[in-house]
Amino acid sequence: MKTYLITIDGGTTNTRAFLWNSQGQVVASAKAAVGVQLTAETGSNQALKETVRRLIDSLLEERSIKISDVGAIYASGMITSNVGLLEVPHLIAPVSLKDFAAGVVLKLLPDLCPVPIHFIPGMKNMPDSKVTLENLESMDIMRGEETEALALLDYAGLGGDCLLVLPGSHTKFITVDAGGRLTGCLTSLSGELLAAITQHTVVADAVERSFVNQEWDPAYLLAGFYAARDTSCARGAFLTRIARQFLTDKQNQCASFLLGAVLENDIAAIRSSHALKIRPSMRVRIAGKEPLCSALLKLLKETDYFSDIQSVHLPDQCPMAGYGALLIAKERGDFYESNT
Repeated sequence: MKTYLITIDGGTTNTRAFLWNSQGQVVASAKAAVGVQLTAETGSNQALKETVRRLIDSLLEERSIKISDVGAIYASGMITSNVGLLEVPHLIAPVSLKDFAAGVVLKLLPDLCPVPIHFIPGMKNMPDSKVTLENLESMDIMRGEETEALALLDYAGLGGDCLLVLPGSHTKFITVDAGGRLTGCLTSLSGELLAAITQHTVVADAVERSFVNQEWDPAYLLAGFYAARDTSCARGAFLTRIARQFLTDKQNQCASFLLGAVLENDIAAIRSSHALKIRPSMRVRIAGKEPLCSALLKLLKETDYFSDIQSVHLPDQCPMAGYGALLIAKERGDFYESNT
């Protein structure tokens, strides 16, 4: 009896694989520091193929099972891009769980695995043909975050009419309508920008080339936020150096100030961007990396635009991308959850 499901989350620099049992629980996991960036650099996806094959073998070995025990394999993320294993066209918003399930592309890659892999499509805001220089800012794309969004909607019990926030190197803001369809996305480089400023600018000395830790300072976070709001992100970031020289010698306070200055861009973007259509009545749910998650929660509450803002913490044993892929597999009839 085929009682297992494998989900693969392929990112830019890492690839993760999870083995789910018939109760919808992760019973094995594997990770490798290989992603599509290597394909882009070398012009070949062979290393990525070998990595995915090793991850699948590792899952099977950990549980002492065979590939014949696996009902299906689902893959999402950048692994479905032109530098992944199989390029799958983005679906055009609005997109429902059923639409994602219908858009899955099944492909057998015999040199990787004897079982066909189900590749989950990403999403874009509009058709390519409609993008112009004038409306470029309305366009956005995502691969992988759509499965995280579906997982968050299901886990938090949200019916829709909400804004989902997924902080990370590339922070995603995703709107969902009352019918549960993903209606648009907006991408920010705040995580990468924060890393670049922390490591490669004159501000690096002020923050000791280190990110803020979990115990960020609320007062300095807000001070950085308002400095950037009242001037600019670049000015706010530089003021981190001024704060270190004249106000504090504590690294975490300076790093909190810088975090607030960078995240101000994100708060401003969701209010002014044409990529999303937001309303104060929308519920806001934030899930993802710390301290970005709690810092964004604090700043969104500070702006006093949305009235219902909460963070959602999925259990460590329930990876968001994998859980979203499992929901799509259930929708397609490739996974049947058992209570026994």
